[in-house]
Amino acid sequence: MAKVSPLMLAPPVAFAALAALFLVGMNRENPNELPSALAGKQAPAVEIVPLGDKPMWSDETLADGQVKLVNFWASWCAPCRVEHPTLEALQDEGIAIYGVNYKDPARNALSFLEELGDPYAAVGADPEGRMGLNWGVYGVPETYLIDGEGKIILRVAGPLTERELTERLRPAMADLTR
Repeated sequence: MAKVSPLMLAPPVAFAALAALFLVGMNRENPNELPSALAGKQAPAVEIVPLGDKPMWSDETLADGQVKLVNFWASWCAPCRVEHPTLEALQDEGIAIYGVNYKDPARNALSFLEELGDPYAAVGADPEGRMGLNWGVYGVPETYLIDGEGKIILRVAGPLTERELTERLRPAMADLTR
């Protein structure tokens, strides 16, 4: 009987491992969605500095008993401009949105809000990106649905589109109010 070298087994084992990863990836509910390790956990600390004279928010705000959104955005972010009317519509519906201006000069951020409107109940700046890093932000815009106890329920990476609202955000919000 011929002796099998361990090197001869490496290609089939590597292929099997890649095939398993592929199958797991294909069976994810939404393959375009970036997973959040924080879903179901208490939101990380709020580490923002004032943005002009805008009202600030804090860790206590997240656990005030109300469902809310935390939105990371920047003036230099084109998709943030695209989602801005959606944020304003949500604000008009009475949904509290707390903003985090991400790695952006304050004057640019304030000009952005002056030009497009301010949908935020309160907003602060994360000039160095420390809070974004702790929250797992890949890039802006990103929006987090927070329950009344300050837990992250859902993360939407990318702009809040009508599809994201209909398929993910509104159903998750409805589940929280039942």
